[in-house]
Formats: sequence, structure tokens, C-alpha cells
Amino acid sequence: MTSLLKRSAAVLGLSVALSFAPPLASAQSGGSITVTYKDDIATLDPAIGYDWQNFSMIKALFDGLMDYEPGTAKLRPGLAESYEISPDGRVFTFKLRDGVKFHNGRAMTADDVKYSFERTTNPKTQSPGAGFLGSIEGFDKMQSGEATELSGIKIIDPKTVEVTLSRPDATFLSVMALNFSFIVPKEEVEKAGADFGRSPVGTGAFKLSEWTLGQKLVLTKNPDYYREGVPKLDQIAFEIGQEPVVSLLRVQNGEVDVPGDGIPPAKFREVMGNAEEAARVVQGVQLHTGYITMNVKVAPFDDLKVRQAVNMAINKDRIVQIINGRATPANQPLPPTMPGYVQNFEGYKYDVAGAKKLLSEAGHEGGFETELFVANVDPQPRIAQAIQQDLAAVGIKASIQSLAQANVIAAGGSAEGAPMIWSGGMAWIADFPDPSNFYGPILGCAGAAEGGWNWAKYCNADLDKKAADADAIVDPAKAEERAKAWGEVYEGVMADAPWVPVFNEKRYTMRSDKMGGDDALYVDPVNTPMNYKYVETK
Repeated sequence: MTSLLKRSAAVLGLSVALSFAPPLASAQSGGSITVTYKDDIATLDPAIGYDWQNFSMIKALFDGLMDYEPGTAKLRPGLAESYEISPDGRVFTFKLRDGVKFHNGRAMTADDVKYSFERTTNPKTQSPGAGFLGSIEGFDKMQSGEATELSGIKIIDPKTVEVTLSRPDATFLSVMALNFSFIVPKEEVEKAGADFGRSPVGTGAFKLSEWTLGQKLVLTKNPDYYREGVPKLDQIAFEIGQEPVVSLLRVQNGEVDVPGDGIPPAKFREVMGNAEEAARVVQGVQLHTGYITMNVKVAPFDDLKVRQAVNMAINKDRIVQIINGRATPANQPLPPTMPGYVQNFEGYKYDVAGAKKLLSEAGHEGGFETELFVANVDPQPRIAQAIQQDLAAVGIKASIQSLAQANVIAAGGSAEGAPMIWSGGMAWIADFPDPSNFYGPILGCAGAAEGGWNWAKYCNADLDKKAADADAIVDPAKAEERAKAWGEVYEGVMADAPWVPVFNEKRYTMRSDKMGGDDALYVDPVNTPMNYKYVETK
């Protein structure tokens, strides 16, 4: 058997190394902080929630068998105390910790692990992340309705769970730290029904104590949390309905501790030009790609030449200028720091004449009309307007549908989908730091289902197979081979052009003077805008 911790870092193969910086000042446990957002949270159900805004809240309320060392991309034990993996990489045996309790006071057992995995993979749950658990034996029968249990999950005893995969899966350990595999209590889910996302009960460091829709959420410390000394805060208050510019002003006035929607682009230069305010900003690498989707199932985007023309029509350098240079232009789905990124890949060059030529060849010499969906938080509408202008230059008339983030997500995940979506504000930030994460949910066939995140409705069965083959390379000694295989998958995606990759955004988090803790916690690669469990007040 192979030790999980020894092999996990090698499996990830991630080149991003985040180390803790010295604390800003002497920090202390306790206290409360206020975080603002413009839009409300759609759900806090770990099987359902799938946007950056609720991800970190869900991680504060629930736990998985795996976890990450705070501020890093390094896996460590979570609700599982120890692990063993069979030599063929298909059987994972998890030994659960003693003393873990749900917020309702009941002890967590192996039965809860089995129930939680089966709940996520049950089609009735309509989990957008069910596919992440797709390598568990019996997944296909669960999805088809032939079975109500995952045959690959075996309860050895109340503290031991054995999970057998249908194929070797190099990402499985990372998936165990993802919210779709977080553990929930069956009795609370059944009691709340469809409202579980509004009244969540988990094992997490915080409990939900208040939620006034459209106004406020309050998380309070779980005194029975299994990690000693965690969380550091007593309370987190999330104020909803705050325009980003107003939130920034309130941070400057000491009324708010972190603007959840970030520094408004219109104010970025002003903030960074003020030494005192710039000192409150933490900068870091972000595993992020912002992109435009085209619904390949509907005309005219079912035509490859049209999709290629749209790729050539977008002036990415100009869009980066709109956000004050806080990104680099992208030419492929993966960000540059991710294994599998193809260094010499050129992609589609900005070429108005070339785009017009392709449209003419596709029978759209006079252009066509379409819709572009966008989240209504600045700078996203301004970016959408730039995209609209670029499209108009080649004859495409795109009307902008500026909606709340949750509504854009709903439109993209609906059965019919949306013609075009600018993903900004909902753009892909790695669920876990592995190249496969930029494929399965947002470009793979499984993600194209209703409720999924593959808004292009794109499905290439050959690439799905190549992706599965890449993830079957579990041996850490073959990490470079696996990265190369993933690079070839993404080159294949770009040949089909279901997206326009626009930019890879950098990470900037602003905080009030009273916020303490290590800088890495504020640019945590798996928590945005920060790692709520470990940040402190001074």
C-alpha cells in the first residue's frame, strides 16, 4: 500500500508554491469580521453550490475526507485520520477520525460518508459536481437510475470506509477535498429537503446562525470543531447588497474588513497608488481563466468556422486594460502555472479581417444576431460591452443580458443553455490544483448536462477518452507524461473552439487594518477571498 501523503503532492505536480509570509502583526483568536458581497448566495448545500462566492463559505461549514494545509495547495488529512491506497491505484481505504461531530451534536460515522457520496451522485440531487465522483465503481448505474447505491463503497466498520474505483484516477485524492464530497448528516438533509442549502448542517469550523435573504448571513464558531484552535474567529458576518465601490469606501472607513467582490477596477489604480492602502492589499497567483462560451448545440455556433471567427474577433489586450492590467491574455483553457499548459501554443490571433472571412465562408457575410449573458457586477458589464464592440466589428450584433450572477449561472446550466456567456465574476478558478479540473466540469461531456457548468454544451467523446487516459496515469514518476497528455487534450479543445479564452486573472485581496494572519491565507489557492478558518484579528 502507498502512503497518501507521500504520493499526493507528486500526483498534483503543481508548480505553484505558496509559503507563509511573516504575520502583519501579533494576531489573536476571537473577534468578528464583516465581509461584503453585491449578490446573495444561491445555496450552501455542498452537493449543489458551485461558484467562487459560496465555495469558501461551504468549506467553512463542511469538511471532506481530505483537506489542504492553509494557504497552500498541499493535501493533508481531513475527516479521515489515515489512508491506504492499493498498488493499482483503484482501492482507497479511509480511517475516520474519532470525535468528529455534526453541528447537531451527532457523531459522524462511515455511514455518513457513504450517504453523502451517494447523495451527490444520485441524479435526483441534480448536483453539478456529480461527475467529480465518476470514477467510483457503480457511478454509471447511479446516474442511469439502475442503482440507488454506489457498489464501490464498502463500510468496513463505523470508522473505516473502502472506496473502489472503476479505473485508476490520479485526481481522486483531490476530489476528496472538494465540496461535492463533503460529508452531510442524512437526517438533517431529509428534514430540510430542498431547503437544506438554506439551513446547512455539517462538521465544519463554523455554523450558520443567521440568514436574511438579500441582506445578511452570519457564521459563528463551532466550539466542537475537530481541529484544536480552529477557527480563529468567533463570527463572520456577510453583508449582501453592497456595491463594490461602496464596500471599498467602507473598508477605507474601517466599517468592513474584506470586500468580497474585490477592489473595483475603477478604483484599483487609486488604491495601489496610496502607500497606506496598498499595504492592505495581498497579491498572489490565481489558478484562473476567464472565457467566453458559445453554445455549440444551437445555430450559428454549431458551425466551427463561426466559433473560430469569434475567437479571432476578440481583442484580449484591450480587455486586460479594462481591468488595469490585472491579468494576462489567455490562448488556452489552462492558466500558465498549471501542469499541462502548452508553452508554445499560439491559439487564435486577433484578426478582424480573418474573422470576417471565416464568417463569410460559413454563410454569414452579413453577420447575425445573438445574446451575450454577463454578471451585473463591475467590471463585467464593461468587459461585455468591449466584447460586444469587437463582435460588431465583424458583423455580429450581440445584445447584452446583464443579470445577477446566480441568474447567469442558471441560464448557462439550463437544458437549452445561453447563446454566449462572458464568464467574468464566475470565471473558472481551480476547484483543486490539477489540469483535469479545467476539463471535466466545464468542457467534458458530463458537464454539458442540465445543471452543469459546461455552458458551451460541448462534448467531444474522443477528448473525454484522452482525458480519462491522462487521469489513469497515477504513478508520480510519470507526472510529466500526464501533463503532456493533458496539454494535448486542451489543444484538441481549442481546435474545436467552444470557448474564447480571454485572460488569466491575478489575485488581489484587500483587508482592513484589524485583519491578521499570514498573507498566504488571503491568496489561498482553494479559498476565495480568503481562508475563513485561519484568518485572525489583531
